[in-house]
Amino acid sequence: MADTLFIGIDGGGTHCRARIRDGGGRLVGEGTGGPANLRLGPAVAMAAIVDAARAAAKAGGLDEGELGRASVGLGMAGAIDDARNGALLAQPHPFPRVAIDTDAYIAWLGAFAGSDGAILIIGTGSAGLAVVQGQRFNVGGWGNVISDDASGNEIGRHAIRRALWAHDGMAPMTRLAQQILDRFDHEPPKAVTWADQARPTDFAQLAPLVLDYAGQGDAMGVAVIEHAAEGAARIADRLLAAGAPGICLLGGLGEPLRPWLPRRIQEKLVKPKGDAMEGALLLAREARPLMQRAVP
Repeated sequence: MADTLFIGIDGGGTHCRARIRDGGGRLVGEGTGGPANLRLGPAVAMAAIVDAARAAAKAGGLDEGELGRASVGLGMAGAIDDARNGALLAQPHPFPRVAIDTDAYIAWLGAFAGSDGAILIIGTGSAGLAVVQGQRFNVGGWGNVISDDASGNEIGRHAIRRALWAHDGMAPMTRLAQQILDRFDHEPPKAVTWADQARPTDFAQLAPLVLDYAGQGDAMGVAVIEHAAEGAARIADRLLAAGAPGICLLGGLGEPLRPWLPRRIQEKLVKPKGDAMEGALLLAREARPLMQRAVP
């Protein structure tokens, strides 16, 4: 497989990342695309994947046609069943060999290189995964509507909800509540209209603001972040109960939330050996030929 290209794809709710290595393991290039959560639809997700792969190829000085000799590992947010995965792979794409799994799985694969351990991803969404003696334990990660504890999406939603409490006189009006209400001219109907059209990434954009005010001791900010930390700890406790010897805390909000986690959880946190795209590259080595595919 010396002439094979290996492409690792980390398809998340905020953006899609691609990394290409050659058969000898040399880094060829990296690139990014748009949001790739399968819940956005298979066409949207595949467009982001192809854009990221093309960008990585271009960064490495490769012609776009070179993607036709690639083995691809897809780690996708929302890849929770065969129907969704099949719909994705039925979209036009240039890849001859593909392996697909969840974004949590490639994060674990990269973090522990196949050894026992657990990961807790906290970004726009959230998910936990432990693999112990070959057995996989999925915890959370069931989407922004019914899951995503501790995520940026949940933090943003919770912050707006509490700001509206303050507006309605059910909670103190803090500086953070004021900041959030300012965005909607202190008119709740405007917040409702915005929320009806907002994506998880839109809610998650509020998370840095909430963390900043929580760090300053704002009562509303502290309440929101403590609630998020409780959700993260609940996932972590289950991962440890499954037998994981340690947990890698991943995602854009992982480190910011670390100080808010209970000591029992902080003591079990370990550093990852590699990132999610390295996990996707390991997955790519398990890719199988696609018998039928639509080529753009």
